[in-house]
Amino acid sequence: MAEFVLQFGSFFKSIGWKDLLDIGLVAFLVYEVLRLVRGTRAVQMAAGLIAIALLYQLSRWFGLDTVEWVLRNAVVYLGFGIIVLFQRELRAALLHFGKNFRAPFDQLRRRAKAHEHSWYDDVVQAAMDLSMDKVGALIIIERDVGLKTYIESGIRMDARLTYDLLVTIFNTNTPLHDGAAIISNNRVAAASCFLPLTQDPRISRELGTRHRAAIGITEDTDACAVVVSEETGQVSFAIGGRMTRNLDGPRLRRLILHAIEPWHTDEEADAHEAEERRREMELQEILTTRQSQAKQTQSERGESYNDGLTEEVQS
Repeated sequence: MAEFVLQFGSFFKSIGWKDLLDIGLVAFLVYEVLRLVRGTRAVQMAAGLIAIALLYQLSRWFGLDTVEWVLRNAVVYLGFGIIVLFQRELRAALLHFGKNFRAPFDQLRRRAKAHEHSWYDDVVQAAMDLSMDKVGALIIIERDVGLKTYIESGIRMDARLTYDLLVTIFNTNTPLHDGAAIISNNRVAAASCFLPLTQDPRISRELGTRHRAAIGITEDTDACAVVVSEETGQVSFAIGGRMTRNLDGPRLRRLILHAIEPWHTDEEADAHEAEERRREMELQEILTTRQSQAKQTQSERGESYNDGLTEEVQS
């Protein structure tokens, strides 16, 4: 026992800071890879590759020369097969690492342009009005990763972002409503764009093509998406392959603000949301007052008209 303790102690003494750094980096890479492939079809494909490796080892143990020859020659093409099978996961991994490397520089750039983000209200208001009319919409907001590939799949616009433009794009009587509108650099870069659909088997079957496209684009890139359901009128927000559903205006604006300007604290976000709710209540009170005044005016006009008819009949 004493000898084991001495060997164990000498082993730890032989470990230097380079060894600890090496172990830490490998552990971090393994953790990130497992986190990226969790819940995706890559897990099942990896299990299949492990089964093939076990079959190859068993063929060597039991002398199955034909099986061993087939599997040994198949290994030559295994690298290409892995690239083809795991292209989505490899792209997501490279995107994730590149995003973490560029994060400090991108955040500085977005901070410098924070004053230009006055278009939030246009997106939120358009989404809410389209929701009331149950008009389907899919708005993609570009962040750090460029969306040029998807922009080129649609109709190029490069127009100033306004509420009227978004409502017009998704009007069912226009040819641009079928597809996604992409916002880049605070402008509507393109409309009627085609997006990849998510392959996540955990997605609810209640979600249609529009919602699956929103999740798919946020899985492949760091963009965020605003979705309006054509069937229910519900407004949803997707980012990072996850979707938050059944949102109102202030909550949607808070999620967009957090996605575009993540340096804001929770207190600042709460203050922004409270301010939006206060404005929404004031606007609702104004609309209610005007509606009641219009009804009262209409009622008074009806009464005066009836009185005039009664006087004519009596005369």
